[in-house]
Amino acid sequence: MSLEKSIAQLLSNHRKSLSVAESCTGGLLAKRLTDIPGSSQFFKLGIVVYSNDAKKSLLKIPEKMLKDHGAISEPVAKLLASKVRQILDTDFGIGITGIAGPGGGTKTKPVGLTFIAVSTRYETLCYKCHFKGSRGKIRRSAVDQALTILLKSL
Repeated sequence: MSLEKSIAQLLSNHRKSLSVAESCTGGLLAKRLTDIPGSSQFFKLGIVVYSNDAKKSLLKIPEKMLKDHGAISEPVAKLLASKVRQILDTDFGIGITGIAGPGGGTKTKPVGLTFIAVSTRYETLCYKCHFKGSRGKIRRSAVDQALTILLKSL
């Protein structure tokens, strides 16, 4: 069984809900989850906040945080996850931010650096990952890792 099908089954069986805020994955996580028939039982919201303006405007990520830490950071990923969860009061929220490449990387934040956060009503955990490969591979790897992290959280 695929990761997303396992998650769908668990969320549905336990009547739990999920929202996601994606940046570098551009909606790929939402797509994979909504490819599952009946996903409306558990999947409530998917939002792509690709630009800093979208992060600030739609999810109220503070400009100071973006300036101090950068959009690709643990604090921003954690806020993406918790803020998207709060919009519809879902049980789980996922936030993903990273650099999919091929450009945009620096020595301190190389291409492939990704932060994935999972928020519940009780805590928000964040994982720092570094994926290799093409833009598409990095995005797919980030979604696979986000699904794996969520499955462990369930």
